[in-house]
Amino acid sequence: MKLASLKSGRDGQLAVVSRNLTRCVAVPRIAATMQSALDRWQETEPQLLAVYRRLNEQAAAETMPFEAAQCASPLPRAYQWADGSAYVTHVELVRKARGATMPPSFWTDPLMYQGGSDAFAGPTEAILAQDEAFGIDFEGELAAITDDVPMAVSPSRAGRHIKLLMLVNDVSLRNLIPAELAKGFGFFQSKPATSFSPVAVTPDELGEAWRETKVHLPLTVTLNGQHFGAPNAGIDMTFSFAELIAHAARTRFLGAGTVIGSGTVSNADRSGGSCCIAEQRMLEQIEHGEARTPFLRFGDRVRLEMFDHDGRSIFGAIDQRVAPYRGSAP
Repeated sequence: MKLASLKSGRDGQLAVVSRNLTRCVAVPRIAATMQSALDRWQETEPQLLAVYRRLNEQAAAETMPFEAAQCASPLPRAYQWADGSAYVTHVELVRKARGATMPPSFWTDPLMYQGGSDAFAGPTEAILAQDEAFGIDFEGELAAITDDVPMAVSPSRAGRHIKLLMLVNDVSLRNLIPAELAKGFGFFQSKPATSFSPVAVTPDELGEAWRETKVHLPLTVTLNGQHFGAPNAGIDMTFSFAELIAHAARTRFLGAGTVIGSGTVSNADRSGGSCCIAEQRMLEQIEHGEARTPFLRFGDRVRLEMFDHDGRSIFGAIDQRVAPYRGSAP
């Protein structure tokens, strides 16, 4: 099943989207918003699934063309957004580029930070920044949306709480990160609004590509129309989504609508390219002694998309341009 939130107020209007991403239908009688559906998932899932089946059979009434530009994030705002770093080879590369060794615990204990979730950016909305000097970067990831997760859930049971999956562009301001991390309190100003794919899908939509609570498909990234990378999200994912959820829930309950990110998709075999500029710069630093690829500039366009084995888009595309923020405080 594929779901989206059409732009409407702060929390959007829940819509069911056809498998081929061409048609959709709003379902206010079932749930007005994505969060409302997740809060009552046992009740709403079978009703939404019935609409989805009719939509794919072209039997659903009052359908409309589906357009990503009409979409907010599947969850326009969420009670919780926690981003992991499941691709430890990416972390290892970051540290290698600056001559630092990686603690062995990073292979057994996931890294995770809590990001801002009060206002996610839509899949085609601009990446806003005040200054190019901030070091604007994209980060291609996947994310899982959960129902209510009990505290101290085991990894073996955590997977059943994954209700939806989506793509992520976890924007980073790279040149602000070092000073923030030096304070010992984590990211804040260096992490502006995160954006998500137009559509969130139930895991069964991935077929055999969904195994061990990992998505075994490449995540394709283009920058200004040029191929940048397509590493496989199922390869070198040290911690599965079930393990990330169990980590997040070790000492707390997770409410329905919690979003758990995978961290930047990365493969040890670098021939597939990268899902962020920082990784490309690190590789250049190691090979050439200097980083050569610039961070994003105003006007640059980033596109993230995942395709099934038949070349069909699964989640729709995150397709954003970088734009200067012209507002100011009164």
